[in-house]
Order: sequence, then structure tokens, then C-alpha cells
Amino acid sequence: MNLALFDQFESQTLIGFPLIIIALLLPLLLLPKSAHNWLNSRLGTTQSWLLFNAVKQLFQPVNQTGHKWAILYLSLITYLLFINISGLLPYTFTPTTQLSLNMALAVPFWLATVLLGMRTQPSTALGHLLPEGTPTPLIPILIIIETISLFIRPLALGVRLTANLTAGHLLIQLFATAAYTLLSMAPLAFAAMTLILFLLTLLEIAVAMIQAYVFVLLLTLYLQENL
Repeated sequence: MNLALFDQFESQTLIGFPLIIIALLLPLLLLPKSAHNWLNSRLGTTQSWLLFNAVKQLFQPVNQTGHKWAILYLSLITYLLFINISGLLPYTFTPTTQLSLNMALAVPFWLATVLLGMRTQPSTALGHLLPEGTPTPLIPILIIIETISLFIRPLALGVRLTANLTAGHLLIQLFATAAYTLLSMAPLAFAAMTLILFLLTLLEIAVAMIQAYVFVLLLTLYLQENL
């Protein structure tokens, strides 16, 4: 039973071709392309409005120097958003339930902010490892603690995204299995379980959107810290 529940997180293959590649490329096919017209369509206008507000909200705490990263971070949040939500469709696979993929996204973006801080303001970047006013006997211990907390940031980013999506998918799987079992045994319980499953699906859609936003928001905070 436990093995069957976690089978949904395995990347399936078709004639030896890994279907995770299709899941990773699917957002590129779903995004509407901009047309060379004077006026955009309703979908294009809505998309532009949503992207504009997302960038405005994300880069509000970032100073003017970091605004050049807006396109890159906007592409990341859009990509994560489409992957997370499309993974809730039937017979699909959610790549962001894999820790390896999330770490592959978190480590380069985090490392870029660290290297940027080391290049532009090395004294300030190194100063984050030692809070101001620290007593002399605590200096070695605090430097070790702050260094560990610095290097654990990408792991926290990847684990947070993986754990939240995995837990939601498992809950949906459990309630769907219970509803299917109660279909012929207890119709009233089946109706109640179906309602709970519907509400849980709405919650999981919200979680997919929030986790994509939180992932990129934390990266923008790391960027501001190193500018």
C-alpha cells in the first residue's frame, strides 16, 4: 500500500522515453505567445497584468541595482507555477516533487547571489557571518553557525518545495482512494469524502501557487542581502 502511494512520484517512461522531459517542457507550450498586433488579446493582457504585478511585488524590497534580475526571476516563478499546477491534472507527473530538480534550481540561483555579494561588496558579504557587537569569546562559534546557515539555504529552499507538494499529493491520493472504496459501501460517506477531496484540491492549487511565490521571494531576499 505504501509503495503504491509513492508510485505517483516516480517518473514514468514510454518506450524507454522518460516522460519527465515532457512535463518539464509542457509549460513552454501552454504559455500564450505575444502577437505582433497593436492590441493584445484578453488572455495576453491578463497575462501581462499578472506578470507586472508579480514583478512589482517580488522586487519591492530590492534596490534599483537588483532590478536587472527581474526577467530571470519572473521566468522562474512562471515556470514553477505552471509545473506545480499542471501536476495536479489526471495522468500527469509533477517534477517539483523530486528533490533533485528543486536542488538543481535552488543551488545555482543561491550561489549566484552569494558570488554577486562577494564580487560587489566582499566586506559586507563576509560581515553577515558575524553580527555586529558580538562578544569576542563567541566569535568563532557564531561564524561557524552563520556559515552553516548560509550553506543550508538552498537545501531549505528545495526541501520546502518538495515537502509541501509531496504532502499535498499524498493527501489527495489517500482521500481519492477512500472515496473510491466507499462508493459502493456508504454513499453518504462517499459524498462527504468527495466534498473533502474537492476542497483539498482547491487547497493544493493554492499551495502550488504559494510555494512557487515563496521560492522566488526568498531568492529575491537573498539577492537584496548581497547587493
